[in-house]
Amino acid sequence: MSDDNLYQQIENLFIETGEAHHKAFIKTDGADPEWPLWYSEHLKEKLGRLLNAKFTRSELVYLLITAEKEMALMAPGAGWAKYYATFFIERYL
Repeated sequence: MSDDNLYQQIENLFIETGEAHHKAFIKTDGADPEWPLWYSEHLKEKLGRLLNAKFTRSELVYLLITAEKEMALMAPGAGWAKYYATFFIERYL
């Protein structure tokens, strides 16, 4: 699998996860202060397979929060799914 293809698969996984989260929290228009918990459960197996990595739920929550905070400092306004895909690829490949 090429790096570009893997990057696109991971970015798409984040987009799909975001859409699924929004649907799960439709009554609050997607607002969920505990979103990393939900995302970690949804992403854990699929993201682990793509990156050939094993995450505990806690590790993934930590990484998601770190990605969010890093993006706010380093690239405010960037496309979050692209940023998160890059964040994970840089750490696991």
